[in-house]
Amino acid sequence: TKYAMDLARKYNMHSVNVDLIYGLPYQTLETFKETLELSLTLNPDRFAVFNYAHVPWMKKTMRKIDETTLPLPQEKLRIMQHTIHFLTSNGYKMIGMDHFAKPEDELFKAIEKGELHRNFQGYTTKGGADLVGVGLTSIGEGVDYYAQNTKDMREYEDAIDAGKLPFERGIVLSEDDQIRQFVIMELMSNFKLDIKRFEKLFNIDFKTYFADAIVALKPFEDDELLSMNDDFIECSQTGTLLIRNIAMPFDAYMKKHAANSKTFSKTV
Repeated sequence: TKYAMDLARKYNMHSVNVDLIYGLPYQTLETFKETLELSLTLNPDRFAVFNYAHVPWMKKTMRKIDETTLPLPQEKLRIMQHTIHFLTSNGYKMIGMDHFAKPEDELFKAIEKGELHRNFQGYTTKGGADLVGVGLTSIGEGVDYYAQNTKDMREYEDAIDAGKLPFERGIVLSEDDQIRQFVIMELMSNFKLDIKRFEKLFNIDFKTYFADAIVALKPFEDDELLSMNDDFIECSQTGTLLIRNIAMPFDAYMKKHAANSKTFSKTV
């Protein structure tokens, strides 16, 4: 790993990052501490720290994992809390819900300006840019769509040879989808939503359109995980750890599929 990162810097790749996953079998706070300390010696420009999504009902290979070896939610929360403390104590700033960057990194500068954006690959400074999925099962996105490539190699090659995009499935976003996408991405990127800006952008009364979501957020406000007024919704420092949960009331599809809890992975 060190050789690969040194080589990347030798050839003028200006931002080299390390991706870490917590919540894996047999992982503990102590083993993850060691992982963080070793990773820091590589001096990455960014860290991305993701929660392992255990979805055996979707991925057959995950059924082989003994679920008793997976760390409990309380242990995973301790891991994430330590990660935040460790990395911020070593010169990194928390970016969004799972990234950390040095002050000279473009992501750091973007969050300072409130210009951070998010796509399938994580956080980016390039808001509104199309994301092209290359390879089997890759997901691409545009202004009003998401599309996933086929998982079958022959189908993929045949489509490319025919000059076609190798999409297997996709969705065109409705106006409501795009409105909700904006709110969710703002919260997940900047931990804050400028309500007046939203209303000006979409010509919508926020409290009327999202009346149900505002009610659902009240317990988070009561627990001081966020604050709400006529101008902003803003997460507290502790609330940032539960940003996925805070964003969920704005997701219409979460409501539709709430009865099938296995559709989604656990957030903690």
